[in-house]
Amino acid sequence: MEKGGAVRCQRIGCDASFTEEDNADGSCRYHDSPIFHDGMKEWSCCKQRSHDFSLFLAIPGCKTGKHTTEKPAVTKVSPNPQKPIVPVSQTIKNDATCSRCRQGFFCSDHGSQTKPSNPVLLPCLKDNAEKDKPAPVKKRINLNEIQTCQNKGCGKAFKEKDNHESACEYHPGPPVFHDRMRGWKCCNIHVKEFDEFMNIPPCTKGWHNADPS
Repeated sequence: MEKGGAVRCQRIGCDASFTEEDNADGSCRYHDSPIFHDGMKEWSCCKQRSHDFSLFLAIPGCKTGKHTTEKPAVTKVSPNPQKPIVPVSQTIKNDATCSRCRQGFFCSDHGSQTKPSNPVLLPCLKDNAEKDKPAPVKKRINLNEIQTCQNKGCGKAFKEKDNHESACEYHPGPPVFHDRMRGWKCCNIHVKEFDEFMNIPPCTKGWHNADPS
């Protein structure tokens, strides 16, 4: 980490920006690994749980420490000791200070963000998987909770009570990379340099959205 440069903490439940100078003990609040079982999401460290994934991620961290740029490997933990622990995501070889890696784009310098492959289920297992799916639940929103907009080109913090149909400026996309040119299909602007691409002004207004697309 470059001295004085602000980077994003990679601990689960934190995701705050910090610098080396302000990274004191207790400045980071985070969780240990989550547990997923029968549609319920639970933090193994504080036992707080929720059926809704967005509300689950919004539960404040119960542990404190220093911020870190090392991304933890998240595992799916089964409360039944007879069942094996199945990894649901892999440690991503990326650079938290790199704008390409942080935005989820392919980066030749630090490697692409790899997603775990979907397992192939036998017909009988597929039927069981469909039966085990939890019934959809209505999302409960705390109007005063500070959330981060996930729309491309926005990334601003907002409260749901202040959200409205023109609060967000973003790119509906998709991004276009072709013949060393980078741009957005939505506004038909293309540039050569990646930094210029990241600075293309948003072309659309709408509602802030805290759910990753």
